[in-house]
Amino acid sequence: MALDPTIKALLDATAAMNAPPMSQGTAQRAREQFRMLTVGLRQPQWVVPVGHVEDTTFVGPTRELAARVYWPQSAQGVGALPTVLFIHGGGHVLGDLDTHDNQARALCRDTEAVVVSIEYRLAPEDPWPAATDDCFAASSWIFDNITGFGGDASAVGIAGDSAGGNLAAVTAVRSRDAGRNFRAQLLIYPAVDFSFEGPYPSRFELAEGYFLTLDDMAWFGVQYAGKGAPVTHPHLSPIHADLVGLPASVVVAAEFDPLRDEAVAYAHALAAAGVNVELIEAPGMIHGFYDLGGISRAAAQLVAQCNKSFASLLH
Repeated sequence: MALDPTIKALLDATAAMNAPPMSQGTAQRAREQFRMLTVGLRQPQWVVPVGHVEDTTFVGPTRELAARVYWPQSAQGVGALPTVLFIHGGGHVLGDLDTHDNQARALCRDTEAVVVSIEYRLAPEDPWPAATDDCFAASSWIFDNITGFGGDASAVGIAGDSAGGNLAAVTAVRSRDAGRNFRAQLLIYPAVDFSFEGPYPSRFELAEGYFLTLDDMAWFGVQYAGKGAPVTHPHLSPIHADLVGLPASVVVAAEFDPLRDEAVAYAHALAAAGVNVELIEAPGMIHGFYDLGGISRAAAQLVAQCNKSFASLLH
């Protein structure tokens, strides 16, 4: 399918700015660019309404970390609701509660669940496995305090986009191993394999011109895992984990995303392990489309589809 016209126009406008790629700058500069592209360009009419939002903190392995809790508009008087741990993307280097605020809001609205969005330590200041430890701590916090969230201990889900999809997949593995399984997971164009020898042609076919580049991916990998990382460790590359007994899953792969083929491969690996999995292949979409519903009707429809499929596993 052709690239979505609205998204193509956005890519063309971005290319015309001729900004240096993230991989040629510092982590701090990349964070500033990312905030400009997300928070800075977000229009008031794009903000998804929810019932209530509250900022809080949770205790991580080394310090307190920020979290934001979203309650759906339907929360009043309906009894227990599912709770979803949402982990933001950004290559393990970028992103925060604000850059992914609207994504968490859409997830809350469409799933009619309480969504708990968290921050975690970022690389390169805190490389792997710091982020995985923070996300696992957040999952334990939610399970231990479920009455303060949705209240249904049997309906706890996990979701994340890109690097957040990686961390969500890893957290699902770690939680299963700890005997506290999630009910469902939503993995939005996740990065699941840090080995560059993997059989993923999309990394090279879509290496330039579609927002996320191969150079960016390599730079993120070095910032997060370093050059000597154990790339097949299941807490780094979850496609190498034992996937038996993982929660029912929705895996999203965008057509024009260099991460497309590994997302598809992960969905197939989950299915081969006996996991109930739905693969949503988003036609005409790029990496990052989950936050482009404000400008693209097709993206908005696909976001709703992904979230509704996930909701059907939670309720």
